[in-house]
Amino acid sequence: MIERAYLQGEQSGLQVWTQDEAGPYQAVPYPGASWQPQGEPTRYPHEYVRGGTAKLLTLLHPKGGEVRAKAVRNSTNTVLHPWLKEELAAILTGLPEPQILLSAEGNRALWESWQEGLSVRITLGEQLPPLRMLLVLDNLAGHKTPGLVLWMFEHGVMPLYTPLGGSWLNMAESVQRILARRALEGQHPKDAQQVIEWLEATVRGWNREPTPFEWGGRRKARRERAHRRRHAVGGSGARTQRPIQQRKTAVEKWHAA
Repeated sequence: MIERAYLQGEQSGLQVWTQDEAGPYQAVPYPGASWQPQGEPTRYPHEYVRGGTAKLLTLLHPKGGEVRAKAVRNSTNTVLHPWLKEELAAILTGLPEPQILLSAEGNRALWESWQEGLSVRITLGEQLPPLRMLLVLDNLAGHKTPGLVLWMFEHGVMPLYTPLGGSWLNMAESVQRILARRALEGQHPKDAQQVIEWLEATVRGWNREPTPFEWGGRRKARRERAHRRRHAVGGSGARTQRPIQQRKTAVEKWHAA
């Protein structure tokens, strides 16, 4: 379902966003490259001092590469939910109104189509607004609180939860690694506030020239082409570059004769 959202969601007129929380990032020296005179490498303090931690709340629009993020001291529901509602409301406000208005039955069928194949489905409300956004989230208890889910339904947002052990389906994981590496690699923040400032500055720099994300991209297409060039053999998922000739049975030889 999530792969379908990445590949078909934007084409069908729906915004597709992904959300995640990264961290915690500690205020400690981070290994990495830095500009230093030859023979005088960076020397980090040997003592361990607890300078606090920070986390990064992230919303990613894969098609355009835009990132909406906020660095915080903790990501409890009291912090995450207000920020998420505020950012989603701002995104929805900037979207054009749906050009094709479906009937009540057609609109409900569209909502339910994004729950096909799920063993546990979210109960949809009786009155549903036009569907406008698909939001990919991790499968956490805080993301499934009734207040947050009902708010998203009221604003035309359909949550798609990654399965357990399936965080690799959330493309926000990728951009968070890039942001954290750019902000902290080779640096030594003194406290959590400095980590917060560096993370948010890196997000602002990313949004000046964002990079769009594609699901699988060209590498996926190359794997699919290579997969089609192989020949399946029985017993496992093994494949060969050329078909293996099978010996004919006595009956097949008799028929061929």
